[in-house]
Amino acid sequence: MPELPEVEALKDFLTEHLVGHEVVRVLPVAISVLKTYDPPVGAFEGSEVTAVYRHGKFLDIEGSAGLHFVTHLARAGWLHWRDRLPDGSPRPGKGPLALRVALETGEGFDLTEAGTQKRLAVYVVRDPRQVEGIARLGPDPLAAGFDEERFAALLGDERRRLKGALRDQSLIAGVGNAYSDEILHAAKMSPFKLAASLTPDETHRLYTALRDTLTEAVERSRGVAAGRLKAEKKSGLRVHGRTGEPCPVCGDTVREVSFSDSSLQYCATCQTGGKPLADRRLSRLLK
Repeated sequence: MPELPEVEALKDFLTEHLVGHEVVRVLPVAISVLKTYDPPVGAFEGSEVTAVYRHGKFLDIEGSAGLHFVTHLARAGWLHWRDRLPDGSPRPGKGPLALRVALETGEGFDLTEAGTQKRLAVYVVRDPRQVEGIARLGPDPLAAGFDEERFAALLGDERRRLKGALRDQSLIAGVGNAYSDEILHAAKMSPFKLAASLTPDETHRLYTALRDTLTEAVERSRGVAAGRLKAEKKSGLRVHGRTGEPCPVCGDTVREVSFSDSSLQYCATCQTGGKPLADRRLSRLLK
């Protein structure tokens, strides 16, 4: 799933390639991608792109007609830039193509989604806050006003484990499964530690890890073409997605805890005092 750093890079890429150009066609291929119908998606056609914004993991393309084309790439979605779009209209089918946007230059982009779970979302709205997911977003962790005091206040009444708290978009916007693993590894904290139990020193450590991890990822992604962002993200991850590999800090084996539809990775030596975390799904399989 694209998270804050990748969506920030996509925002910069689209700003460079879209602003000042006219959108001549918006072609839905999978009807499931459209989450709003009034105004219709075709109303964005004829708009000149004036700006591109990021709201958490949402991309927001603003048009001259006062409309916003907003997309959330979800778990398996992606944006593919085309220097030259294929001639003709795409045909609905079983492929990954969900929607195509064409410019007056012949350039444009495709939104695609792999897999059978269709969660990729497109909205055309007059105000981005009309998108429920944007309206309920918590503060952006890289915003200038997001200081340690505000972070501590958010976690002070939080009764969940750190992994879940960091991924909650209504608490902090933009962090997902991958970067929550990376942040907790950098902070040397267990993903199962209760958020409200942090001492002031631990809160400082986690805040620093949050800001540093995301800032470094944004800098790595800056200027990277849209098609190479996935590979760039993976290359910069130290524990997420690296089950069985050595921890780059201490050399211990990176471990995994599996859930019904996701998993987390961590280093026991760095984060849990050498004690492996219980993997309930694995335990059930072994019974």
